[in-house]
Amino acid sequence: MTKSAQVSADREILVAAQNRGPFSVLGAFLRLSGPGWLQSAITLGGGSLGSALYLGVLGGTSMLWLNLIAIIVGVIMLSAISYVVLSSGERPYKAINEHVNPVLGVGWIAATIMANIIWCMPQFSLCFDVLDANLIPGGLADSDQYKYGISLAIFVPAFIMVWMSLAGGWAVRVFDFLLKLLIGMVVVCFVAVVVRLTMQDALDWNVISQGLIPDFSLWSSPAPEIKRLIYASPEAAQQFWSDMIMQNQRDVMISTTATVVGINMTFLLPYSMLSRGWDKPFRGLARFDLITGMAIPFVLVTGCIVIASAYSFHGKADEQFLSDDPEIVKSSRLFGGCVDNVLARNALIDSGSLDEIATLEDATEAKAAKEQLAAETIAGMSQEERLVAATLVKPNAGQLAQSLAPLLGEQRANLVFGLGAFGMGFSTIIILMMINGFAISELMGRPDSMAIRVCGAAIAGLVGVMWPLIWESESKTWLIIMASTFGAILLPIAYVSFFALMNSRSLLKEDMPTGGRRFIWNFLMLFGVIAALAQAGSSLYTKLVDPATNTLISPDSGSLVFGGFVTFALLALIGFSATTRDKSSESE
Repeated sequence: MTKSAQVSADREILVAAQNRGPFSVLGAFLRLSGPGWLQSAITLGGGSLGSALYLGVLGGTSMLWLNLIAIIVGVIMLSAISYVVLSSGERPYKAINEHVNPVLGVGWIAATIMANIIWCMPQFSLCFDVLDANLIPGGLADSDQYKYGISLAIFVPAFIMVWMSLAGGWAVRVFDFLLKLLIGMVVVCFVAVVVRLTMQDALDWNVISQGLIPDFSLWSSPAPEIKRLIYASPEAAQQFWSDMIMQNQRDVMISTTATVVGINMTFLLPYSMLSRGWDKPFRGLARFDLITGMAIPFVLVTGCIVIASAYSFHGKADEQFLSDDPEIVKSSRLFGGCVDNVLARNALIDSGSLDEIATLEDATEAKAAKEQLAAETIAGMSQEERLVAATLVKPNAGQLAQSLAPLLGEQRANLVFGLGAFGMGFSTIIILMMINGFAISELMGRPDSMAIRVCGAAIAGLVGVMWPLIWESESKTWLIIMASTFGAILLPIAYVSFFALMNSRSLLKEDMPTGGRRFIWNFLMLFGVIAALAQAGSSLYTKLVDPATNTLISPDSGSLVFGGFVTFALLALIGFSATTRDKSSESE
């Protein structure tokens, strides 16, 4: 069946179902859904996994509300985007350039391409980390050759699946089914953990339900349990630990909201719908698709991940880390991630503690001396202070698998967590490559070119394969948090653009909402725009300003970022002026 014939058949299914009643409509929606599952595949990726896990580590269940608010805002904005695109039938890039501002149009598509390329790297990194720590017995060799080789082996099947989707026809159906299978596997894994913990009476659902109530004080204050531990620590170290906790907590809060709807997702949704031939009759299906295909799986999965992570890691440490013997402390899985923080704490409390180490010229000796000093310091800390230090350790994929241990035991948890995490990362790689193909073909003015789409997809994937050049760390999953923060800065470009399109009569004509509908749409979208701007501002602030001194971390980088924003704002003002003049001349 040709693509146009398939669209006509789908349209007939919708019309016939509407004539038969709501249950038939529901069945048709379930049968024809697709773009919402694409959104889910990227939303439920490495970003959601990493952010939700770290959210549970740092805040327990006190910040469950963050994901809930973020997904509500995300669904509102994506619903508005689908309404604009399906009502007008125009390609968004062209629509923004002609009806809003060409500077915003170019900025939107350029930021989308940047986000795709940047985001591909942590997904490959996560997949490698999962294979190494969870899925391959004995792990992988820690060499660049293995990293490149394994990443290339991941790229090949991902590229094939992208090609299947771009080819259309039966390949799209197969692609949708495989994505739903991956997402379903992830949902089952983490929901099962929470069910098992509930059956064992291991969870306090009163506390968990309180975490659904928004508490914006957590932007400036540690979670209750961590705050208690900090105040039980020596007074001289309290401010140090509080600053460290808040720096990480803000990063994770920003990352959590940024991974729900990134700027590349505002590109994926409209173009995936247009590529399927959807138009006005599909507007109801689009909203249903977003709720059932993206929102519900996201809320279930991220909520269960946060709960499982909080149960396993929040305010906890292993027996080795709590030992009074420095040599036993060194054997803890937490020790390596604590050394730098503990030494910084020592330098603050006892500035002379590192003087002798500083005189050592041999790097190996210096490292051993630092580890010995850190182990001795930890062994002498109170239990409360050790638990605070442990909270700041960013666990790798092998350690994070413990969140499934209550259900499966430690050995099987490695396998199941590995499959779920790998599925998240792999599905996100596929979608990011697909988005990049659409974006580059659109930017080059060849939106229907299969060759350019395939090349654009390959560019994002191959840059992702090169992640070892960019990121090296014991906890590779932390790159997810940094990439999410970057994505938060770009999102307002998309939201402002589509807010303007929703109010463009020249684009929507008789389909532009009026009266009460227009007020509701604008109110909800304006809330999303303000939230995105606040998120972007917070992200910039946490990256440029030292919270302890309230000064720029790097004056040069601060000036560069500020200059970039001013330049873009001036260009946007010029673009608005030019667009206004063009519309005036057309009306004359």
